[in-house]
Amino acid sequence: QVQPVESGGGLVQAGGSLRLSCAASERSFSSLAMGWFRQAPGKERGFVAGINWSGSRTYYADSVKGRLTISRDNAKNTVYLQMNSLKPEDTAVYYCAVGTGGNIRTYAFEYNYWGQGTQVIVSS
Repeated sequence: QVQPVESGGGLVQAGGSLRLSCAASERSFSSLAMGWFRQAPGKERGFVAGINWSGSRTYYADSVKGRLTISRDNAKNTVYLQMNSLKPEDTAVYYCAVGTGGNIRTYAFEYNYWGQGTQVIVSS
């Protein structure tokens, strides 16, 4: 089992920052794309950001471009999501997911393993 573990969520004021981390135990972590998704109350889980196996390519949902940054450290089997200029609409449970291959994917069904999520609340 490869379930990743997220951390770093919390309560922050609008305009503030948070850094989410996701640690995965998968031995082939360094060859797999990783993604961050989020789910707000009453809404479906949606793609936020993705990074390819080497970290050389990233992709973002339009709603977070310029504010959120995904990165990874393959030596630590960890992927990060730096969240700046947070808005109340960013409030959601954030999930980390392990891809099925090395290239970035944007659909949830293209990810094999999911963490349990970390709550982010942005107050206005």
